[in-house]
Amino acid sequence: MPAYHAPIKDTLFLLNDVFHMERYDNLPGFSDASPDTLEAILGEAARFCEQTLQPLNRIGDIEGCRRHEDGSVTTPQGFKQAYDIFVQGGWPGLSSDPDYGGQGLPVTLSSVVQEYIYSANFAWGLYSILSQGAYAALKANASDDLCRTYLPPLAAGTWTGTMNLTEPHCGTDLGLLKTSAQPQADGSYRITGQKIFISSGEHDFSENIVHLVLARIEGAPPGTKGISLFVVPKFIPRKDGSLGERNSVSCGSLEEKMGIHGNATCTMNYDAATGWLVGEEHRGLPAMFVMMNEARLSVGIQGLGISEIAYQNAVTYARERLQGQAMGKPKQADAKPDPLIVHPDVRRMLMNMKAFNEGARALLVWTALKADELHKSDDSTIRQAADDYLGLMTPVIKGVFTDAGFANAVQAQQIYGGHGYIAEMGIEQYVRDARIAMIYEGTNGIQALDLVGRKLPKDGGRAMQTFLREVKKFLAEMSGVEDMKPYTGPLEAALDDLQAATMWLMQNAIKKPENAGAGSTDFMHLLGLVSMGYMWALMAKVSLDKIAGDSQDPDFHNAKLVTGRYFMERCMPETAAHLARISSGADTMMALPAEAF
Repeated sequence: MPAYHAPIKDTLFLLNDVFHMERYDNLPGFSDASPDTLEAILGEAARFCEQTLQPLNRIGDIEGCRRHEDGSVTTPQGFKQAYDIFVQGGWPGLSSDPDYGGQGLPVTLSSVVQEYIYSANFAWGLYSILSQGAYAALKANASDDLCRTYLPPLAAGTWTGTMNLTEPHCGTDLGLLKTSAQPQADGSYRITGQKIFISSGEHDFSENIVHLVLARIEGAPPGTKGISLFVVPKFIPRKDGSLGERNSVSCGSLEEKMGIHGNATCTMNYDAATGWLVGEEHRGLPAMFVMMNEARLSVGIQGLGISEIAYQNAVTYARERLQGQAMGKPKQADAKPDPLIVHPDVRRMLMNMKAFNEGARALLVWTALKADELHKSDDSTIRQAADDYLGLMTPVIKGVFTDAGFANAVQAQQIYGGHGYIAEMGIEQYVRDARIAMIYEGTNGIQALDLVGRKLPKDGGRAMQTFLREVKKFLAEMSGVEDMKPYTGPLEAALDDLQAATMWLMQNAIKKPENAGAGSTDFMHLLGLVSMGYMWALMAKVSLDKIAGDSQDPDFHNAKLVTGRYFMERCMPETAAHLARISSGADTMMALPAEAF
């Protein structure tokens, strides 16, 4: 059966040595996150994930959730008890505002804890993480009264949150949604309609479930310009904060899914349910995008989490499973077989996973630090730069991380051979679970289109130009460092490919938009490779300095340097292929008539 060990050492290396969290002590909450505090918090998170969540992962997959005749849902054995422990430990409010009962620690810290949770138990993690998105959307858009009512219990974890967008006839194209909202004399609304694919829509974890629902007020303009956002609780809160009557919102059914069986994916029926407007009328989509962007970053972390646990168990299997003999080894009739890990092709798959996991984890931490700057800095220039960066990287982290998470789960399964296809071994669950992350919160194709069509040209390409300048500055600083050339040389070549691809799209996408659509996924992965390559170069510089300074852990840093070289030698050359595909344009792709397919 699979096992999990949280990568605390690698996380601390990033937080303390690569990105120097102490440099952010001017931001609220960072001064409370000393190195000792970070280590203690990550240690407790690891213990909870390894000892409580991971043993429930297989149980959740086998049992799934059960819907009862009254519409209530029971989660798998042990799930609710694990959530109770989670709440008692104060984890839901780790990064929430102290004014609403949170601990006020950096978003960066809660982001790395998310990775541990998703590795240990993907399906369970969805119940708790969606609440953070609901909290963020309400805090950014809701009235003071709504914030005082909903934010403290969300931060405490006694209430949980959901996001209700999709309807049977509309997914990506939200302008088609039909759920209606009728204004009432008391300032509330009656919400009527059906939402599908609602993660954690009904369950037994919390005393109340807070649904954020997109709906159209009667008489609103057509399309996305007429959408408003509403908070619709399962139980209507009284003025004193206690729970009143049951609202007319219910789970009509549970979806039968390929994976994440332990999470209740619901069809939600709203039958004149009572709701309250969040933010302005007809401005629901921008308000919901706060939650969607939080969710997209979280989904990217899911891809990393699945990749990490799949890798860990593939390594264990490759070390223990004896099959064949090492290449070049003299053949002897009585020779014992060698472990799988001696074979180059097995090493290839393991190194692919290891190089991605460590590079992606670095990019996650760097991006989370930008989120902290955006939300907490009092310097408008810093906030603007952080907002630009997050806009550019959110689709990359969601799309690239989840594509790689699925691919790496498949590679781990391949290392197991036939045993990887057998449910008892546990590895095939990761393949099934990982697949959804490429689809929900905007399919990865939509992420790529968003990147190329909106984020890349926004503000005259300011975000991309800032990123390019940052990497160029680093390369210039490293130009005379001989030991860095195995890292800076490939990074520089990849950066040239990224610049060329950016220029090609700028010149060809406006006059023919299909060129942008045809090259968008390749561009997203090209930017992802360069971003992770930059992270690997930063890590290599730190490890070289540590070794030169007589590091107390040379094995760790030597492994970093070797893995970084592998990424540069075996992964970064893919940027040239992405550039070639982007530059080929859309003509051939769009040439066949639909009838020819």
